[in-house]
Amino acid sequence: MVAFSKVLTQGHALQSPMQHRQRRARVLMSAQQPNNQNELLHRATATAASAMLALSSTPLPANAAAPAPISYSMLVSEISDNKVEQLTFSADERSVFLKTVDGADQVAAVMPSVQSGLVNLLLQNDVPFNAAQAEPPSAAATVFNGIAKNAFPLFLLAAFLLPRIRGGGGGMPGGGGMGGQNPMEMGKSKSELQMEPNTGVKFVDVAGCDGSKLELREVVEFLTDPSRYERVGAKAPRGVLMEGPPGTGKTLLARAVAGEAGVPFISASGSEFVEMFVGVGASRVRDIFAKAKKNSPCIIFIDEIDAVAKQRAGGGGGGAQNQGNSEQEQTLNQILTEMDGFEGNTGIVVIAATNRADVLDAALLRPGRFDRRVPVDLPDRTGREAILKVHARSKPLDGSVDLKVLAQRTTGFSGASLANLLNEAAIVTARRAKDEISMSEVEYAIDRLTVGMEKRTGMSSAKRQELVAYHEAGHAVMAALLPGFDEVGKITIVPRSSGAGGFTLFLPDDERTDSGMYPRSFLEQRLMVALGGRVAEELRYGNNEVTTGASSDLQSVADLARRMVTQWGFASDVLGATAWESPNGSGFGMPQMASALTQQKIDAEVSKIVNKAYAQCKATLETNRPLLDAVVNKLLEDETIGNDELKELVKAQAVPAAPAAAVPV
Repeated sequence: MVAFSKVLTQGHALQSPMQHRQRRARVLMSAQQPNNQNELLHRATATAASAMLALSSTPLPANAAAPAPISYSMLVSEISDNKVEQLTFSADERSVFLKTVDGADQVAAVMPSVQSGLVNLLLQNDVPFNAAQAEPPSAAATVFNGIAKNAFPLFLLAAFLLPRIRGGGGGMPGGGGMGGQNPMEMGKSKSELQMEPNTGVKFVDVAGCDGSKLELREVVEFLTDPSRYERVGAKAPRGVLMEGPPGTGKTLLARAVAGEAGVPFISASGSEFVEMFVGVGASRVRDIFAKAKKNSPCIIFIDEIDAVAKQRAGGGGGGAQNQGNSEQEQTLNQILTEMDGFEGNTGIVVIAATNRADVLDAALLRPGRFDRRVPVDLPDRTGREAILKVHARSKPLDGSVDLKVLAQRTTGFSGASLANLLNEAAIVTARRAKDEISMSEVEYAIDRLTVGMEKRTGMSSAKRQELVAYHEAGHAVMAALLPGFDEVGKITIVPRSSGAGGFTLFLPDDERTDSGMYPRSFLEQRLMVALGGRVAEELRYGNNEVTTGASSDLQSVADLARRMVTQWGFASDVLGATAWESPNGSGFGMPQMASALTQQKIDAEVSKIVNKAYAQCKATLETNRPLLDAVVNKLLEDETIGNDELKELVKAQAVPAAPAAAVPV
């Protein structure tokens, strides 16, 4: 008690110097040995006070009287009048218990902020005081508090794991996760081994990609009749990578390989190897190749391999997303090891498909892993016709459907697009309650897939229909009068859901399109045809009434004319036989190859080419104004004109195209 009072005395600056000295003298005297009767009496009193304090700090028995509550002001008054024998601060520092000199027990509520002043008052009046110690919690209370604090995280963990352990919930991100599996088996592949693949697809069911079928047919022969190639020292390819645009039939070819080979077949997707836990994908790769080695010879097909085999960091791409020991990088390393590692993979052929071969890791593409890269491109006209014949086997077509003409009108369609085309035509046929598919339904399906659905509401204005008719007739008449240009397949003024008020369908020349080489005369004709819509509006309504309907045409004219000058050297007499822009143009982030003076010359040459095309287009349509008006009247009457009807109108009223007018430089 003496030491506690000493510390409190030294820590409070509210006492006066005289009081401080007096208190220190008393403390020092109490620390010495007793040498007289008064000192012995003082020590006995202190001992008794300590005992009483200890008794007061213990819990009161059940039959003990409760202390009488008093106010804080009465507490201060009793301490100042020396009526308090002892005082105890509660453990929560919000109340004090005191015993008066009369033996009464009292309690008073105090605020923690006033306790320092109360301590000074107690020291000034030599009132012994103490602080009650909080009782330690029991073992049961400690356990209960721990469970209460961790109950919510434990609940979330149980809700996440239990359904997966019992076969309930869904999988984790990236290829299915653990859904329905034991967590200890999540490293095993979910791809099933088919000892006798029954895909229902043979090479005869795949059309439009004869070159790709030849490459894959040899792989099948390597597995079914290896002696034919072993006699001349040939080795079976370790891997075949099929690359091409979406919908060209890469997966269909893999199914055909499985159907033709007659050897065990494993099909997997690249996303199955991408998991949130590092090492799971690599474990699944090992599991797949272990199954294949046990059943050699075997074919492993990995679809969309770019999901797991992108370029790693430091190898020319990849960036920060593939740095370090990421799941994707470890999975790729395992694929590389399994395909051509120390142990090799004799008797296993890996076939992969992707439409992003440019992002694949270079180590995966080297010989010894993917020995062959098989391009699967968009089909040409002959290939489209063959594909249409395959998909038309199950469709009732009437005599009006000409697959050769249909193949000509579907330039740029993939195999999947052609299958969807005939399916849409069948749906329209059923909607119209017909038993056979006619050319009308096929054309409806083509228009819906290319330019959108017909939009009949809110477009009945006669002025608007005439405006669209002149615009589209300008394109069509100009194209029909230019020798060697693409044929016009159809003209319509029926608006579409894509926003087009009408459109003119052209039938590109396949030889020219496949070669990718366009002569200057053809490019100049494209400029004239693109300007035909704006010129027709000017001839009918004047310069003050032309509309914004030709905005996309003018954009294409500007782009084509600039490429003619800056990329293809069609202004070499002024700018020299060189390119002044990259294939991506000279916009933001592109290299600037021309100076300011050269840019002025480029702009002048672009204007010269466009002005020449505009002058010749206007002269031609002015000369053939009766033909233009006849086409417009036919469109207003029937809304749609086919190739044959346009040819008849041109044959009856056409005047040869006017020569190019002189354009001032």
